Order: sequence, then C-alpha cells, then structure tokens
Amino acid sequence: MCQLSWRSEPLISPVPEQFQSHIGNKQEISIPTSTDANTLTEIQKLAESVDSLKQSFEDHSYICSNQIATAVYLAYHLRKPVLIEGPPGVGKTELAKTTADMFQLPLIRLQCYEGLDEAKAIYEWKYGKQLLYTQVLKETLDEVLQGAQGFAESVNRLHEFGDIFFSQEFMEPRPLLKALQEEDGCVLLIDEVDKSDHEFESLLLEILSDFQVSIPEIGTVKARREPPMVFLTSNNTREISDALKRRCLHLYIPFPDMDLEQRIIHARVPEIPELLRKQLVAFIQELRDMDLKKVPAISETIDWARTLLLLHTESLDPDLVRETLNVILKFQEDIDNINTDIPSITNKAVNA
Repeated sequence: MCQLSWRSEPLISPVPEQFQSHIGNKQEISIPTSTDANTLTEIQKLAESVDSLKQSFEDHSYICSNQIATAVYLAYHLRKPVLIEGPPGVGKTELAKTTADMFQLPLIRLQCYEGLDEAKAIYEWKYGKQLLYTQVLKETLDEVLQGAQGFAESVNRLHEFGDIFFSQEFMEPRPLLKALQEEDGCVLLIDEVDKSDHEFESLLLEILSDFQVSIPEIGTVKARREPPMVFLTSNNTREISDALKRRCLHLYIPFPDMDLEQRIIHARVPEIPELLRKQLVAFIQELRDMDLKKVPAISETIDWARTLLLLHTESLDPDLVRETLNVILKFQEDIDNINTDIPSITNKAVNA
C-alpha cells in the first residue's frame, strides 16, 4: 500500500449504501509488515562498508570496480537515485538486477522509449471497470433517485457519485507508482532513459527528489517506510537534462581493462580454460581499438566465451574466429572491414 497526503477538502464522497457491496470500503491504509529480522541483519552487514558490498557483488558473479561499489553504497545509505551512463553492454542494467538480488528486494523495471507518458509510467484509470460501474448506476438509478423532490434534488443525489470513479478502486498502477507502493522497498530500474522524451524527464523529477507522485484526482502518493533504490541507465544517445542530473548520483561505466574483463569472464563462464580466456579477452581488447561501427561490449565477450566453450575450443585460430565473428560483431560492415586483419589480430591475441 502507499501513504497518501490528502488535501483538506474531501476528494471522494461517501459511497451510498446501494454501492457498498460493489465497491467496498478500502480507504484505510494498512500498516506494512515487518521484514524478517535475520534478513535485516544480513542486509545491514552487507551494506556496512564499500568493501563488503564489493565482495557481495562478486559473490553474485558481478565483478565491479571500487567506483561502482561506492556508488551503490552511497545510494543505499543516502537514498539517492543513481544515473548510470556508459556504452551499451557494459553491465548497467545488470547492476540494478544484481543489487535487487543482493538486498533481497523486488525489481520493478520501466523500459523507456519515445512517446512514453504518465499513463504507461505512473498510473492509468481502469476505464472498463468505470464503464461497468456506470452501468450498475444506470440500472439502479430509480432506487438512487427514489424520494427525490424535483430536478435539483435529483442532481444533488447524482453528484454524490461524482468522484467514486476517480478513486484508488479504479486506478491501475504502473511501474513508478508500484515502486512507491512496495511496503519494504524495492529496486526501481528506469532503463535507457535517454530514449524517452524531454517531457518524460519532467515527470521523473518529483519521484527522484521526494519519492512521491502527484495525481490530480487523488492527491500526493508518497513512498512507504522504505523508499525505493532508483537506478537510471543511459547509453548517451542524447544529453540528459541538468534538472534530472542534479537529483542523482552520477556513475559512468566504461569498457573494462584486460584484467577486469578476464575476471568478469571467469565469474560468468567459470568452465572456460584459462588460456582460452586470456586469448579471447585479448582479441576483444584489440577490436575495441579499431574503427568499428559497434565495438563488442562485455555482453558480447561473455556470449563469445560461451560459444567457444560449446564448440570445445582450446585455442583461437583464424578459421574459428571467422566462423564465430557474428557473435561479437553485429554489423556486416564491421565483419567485412576486419576480415583481412583476422590472422594478425588472432596471432597477437594468442601470443599476448
């Protein structure tokens, strides 16, 4: 449930007896249940230092830098949103997923796209249910107006139903509102916010700064006892507004160096032989220094490692690289451009 801040005048008229059986009385706010004490103790121990967080990430097969662990540590204790920027495929979305697993919190994800608005992000009215109850009112209209003297009194009785159809009973919560309604907190992932419109960023400002949303027909809906941990990701396809950035901690995740990427592959694909792991990471590092339309990301490196393992590969060779190049390069133009360089790059990676 959620905590409501109501305006002084009543927004919803009392429900007449004829509709009690259909609508019911759900205006009371329930008290959230307590999280298990053992779980709380584990989480507190987990978040007691940056080092403990970093170790927990590694235990969950997410190999991160001190900078990433520090950003999550601050986000947890300060309850500040984190704006994560960087090229695609470096682990921005996975960071939010792993954080939810670590803290044993539900993950609520909002995938951004052009044209996203409050009806898909915050709330929407259940129009079908409103129409159904309108039909109920129509069928019981004689009973409702029974005893009314004249037109004015009949209209006054009908006005008693004016706000019933714009109450929580008829509201469908979307990801942002669902995140505020989580009684014990959650991880809210607003993914690829750079794909949304500038107008949508304005909708986010209130929830990012105050962990609340304002709904004209209802009032202000605030987060419960535990506000969500908010992660926003961006692939830098456009500039994010200064107003949004001011409300967030900033974290940039670049492509990893060779040592870090080897640790990542070892964590994600532990079965791969050490020699092959070094060779494939060296090959990927060489590709990232080339002028390609899309350089391979960590996700492609992991996919390639699994591919080579499936093919029972012991060492890289030019023919094998050509046969599996489509796993790490997503544009034919890039594949054609490096085709003549494959032997030299492979040889360099094998002897690295």
